[in-house]
Formats: sequence, C-alpha cells, structure tokens
Amino acid sequence: MKERLELMEETASRFSDTSREHDENVTFPFENFEALKKIGYPQVTIPKEYGGGGISLWEMLKHQEIIAKYDGATALSIGWHMGIIMDLGEKKSWDEEKYRKVAEDVIENGALINNLATEPATGSPTRGGRPETSARKDGGKYILNGKKTFATLAPILKYAVVSATIEETGEVGNFVVDTDLKGVHVDETWNSVAMRASGSHDFIMDDVEVEEEDLVSFRTPGRKSPAGWLLHIPVCYLGIARAAQEAAVRFASVYSPNSIKGTISELPNVQEKLGRVELMLLEAEHFLYSVARKWDESDEDARQQMGSELGAVKTSIVNKAVEAVDLAMRVVGAKSLSADNELQRHYRNVRAGLHNPPMDDMVIIGLAKGSIERIKDTERETSGIQ
Repeated sequence: MKERLELMEETASRFSDTSREHDENVTFPFENFEALKKIGYPQVTIPKEYGGGGISLWEMLKHQEIIAKYDGATALSIGWHMGIIMDLGEKKSWDEEKYRKVAEDVIENGALINNLATEPATGSPTRGGRPETSARKDGGKYILNGKKTFATLAPILKYAVVSATIEETGEVGNFVVDTDLKGVHVDETWNSVAMRASGSHDFIMDDVEVEEEDLVSFRTPGRKSPAGWLLHIPVCYLGIARAAQEAAVRFASVYSPNSIKGTISELPNVQEKLGRVELMLLEAEHFLYSVARKWDESDEDARQQMGSELGAVKTSIVNKAVEAVDLAMRVVGAKSLSADNELQRHYRNVRAGLHNPPMDDMVIIGLAKGSIERIKDTERETSGIQ
C-alpha cells in the first residue's frame, strides 16, 4: 500500500500544473486520466476475484485525498468510477457475467463508469423524483430516450448506468449504456463556477437501443442501503481544504509587510486562524478514516446499520472543509481573491460539496429521528425491566 500511495503522490502532483488552465477554460483534463490509467488506478478497487486490485475503502480514500490536493475536479470525477466499480463487485448486484465483462474492460482498457440519474425536471434522485427518461420494450431490446444532467466524466465515459421509467410496467430500471452506441451524444453545457473541469455535461439518448441484459437492476422504494464508497465525496473536499491550508501557510511564512518584523506567520491572530484550520481538518480526518476502517472491518449486517454514520461523516467533513478554506483565505487576505491565486479556485470547488449527496437537511433530520428512536427504545427497555 505504501508503494501505491507514493506512486499516486508522484503521479497526481503533476495535476496542479494544469488545474488553473482547465478551470479557466472549462476544459476536461484528459491527460490526468491518462496518467491514472497508466498506473492502473481505475482497476484497483475491482475485487481480486475479478482480476482487480481489491484494495480497501480506507486505501481508496487515501488515494482520492492525494488526487484532490492537486486537482479537486479530477478527484471528484474519478471517485465516482472508483466507488461504483468497487460497490458493484462487492455486492454482486448485477448479473455476474455482465459485471465481469465491464470489469475486464476497465482492467484492459481503463474504461470508466458512472451512474447518471439526475434530470432537469426531477433534480437529484435522492429526493425521490421519477425519471422522465423512458425505456420502451421492443422485442428483445429496450429503446431509451431522455436526458441526464450533471453527467460527470461525460467526455471520457465508457459506461453510463442510467435510470429510466419502463413504459410497459411503470418500474424504474437501471440500464448500462455503452457510450459508443448510436443515439448517444454529449451536450457540452457544463459552465458551473465550481468543479469546472469535471466534464459534468448533459448526456443525451435519442432512440438508443440496448439489450435486455443491459437492464441490470431496478429501483426499490424505501430506504437505500448504506454505501461506504460515497465517502469519496467528503474525502475530496478534505483534500481541497488541505491544499488551501498549505497555500495559506506558505503565504504566511514568506509574507512580511514593512509594518512588522518577520513574517505574518509569527502574529498571534494569524496563528489562531491557522490553528483552527488544523484543528478542524484533524477532526475531519480522524472521523472520516475511522468510519472507513469500521466499514472495512464490518460484515454486511453491521454495514446496514451505518447509514446515519456515513451521512454524518459527509455533512461534518464538507462543512469543516468549507470553513477551513474560508479561514485560509482570511489569512491571505484580498490577494486570495485574485484570479492568479489558487485559493479562489479551492473556495469555489469546496462549496460544490454542499450540493453533493446526501444533503445536509436529510442527514440532520435522519440523525434526529435516530436519536429519538434510540431514547424511546431505551425507555421501553427500562419500563420493561421495572
């Protein structure tokens, strides 16, 4: 693992050279993904039984944090692939032959996959909206029509797992769409102020014909199973916050206005801000990685009880990261708002985490309900004993 993490540090450190260019021009960093493919990164979370690296969630997050320090958009983008391909292999939620075929493509060619579920009319699928994308049965095939927004990785995606309402049954199915199929195209609409290099364009399907076997799963109503792999989201923003911290410390260590002796790093008010940043990020780091280790060491029954905990990690880490970047910018002052300063990019990118699932309000309400039920259960048990 140490050697793999060192190789990632060496590889990802070069991403910062072009981060500003891709951010300003809203271009996709193809070269970053080629570098990640060159070291075999897309396959390391595929279980060993399918020929992949079989690394733990804990290690995957360490890799993701390293990438995010150098380019947040690349980290968030590749994180979706890394987590999804890991989760599918571990849960065996697809037909095994179908997963094996996709896994082999990832291993041999560096193929990338992502789930595309957000739509203009329904918003995030976490809110329960029914997809307007349709799937019509035609003999032994399905015909797909629709549009998905926020299609991260769109410029380089090989496999898109799209949700669609099946016309004949009204069920919501998930279909694997090979992006080379006729009728698939990407509408380059992405122009967000955050994560500008993530290639999160619109994914369009016009009479796309897929096989029956490409219907890999159905949406089941009710509570979703906990997903440890989604911790790739908070760790991305932790990495961005660490980059902002380093930028602020470097600035404070050399900036010496003529009104003081030495540098501003020696001033108590600056040290107080930098100390608060370090405290928040230490708390975030320990919370995130302890829960990741717990996930790795738990059986499936125990993992099913971790939903609230995973949501709490995301909400806590992202909000701490946002505050940490803000404090780093206060250390640097007005210079941090310069288009030439990396901090303004970190500030924009870190705020994207507030809009990644799960949403803060849903997490907080879920935690409240959990605490209420826990105390009620305790009182019922106590009453029973008495």
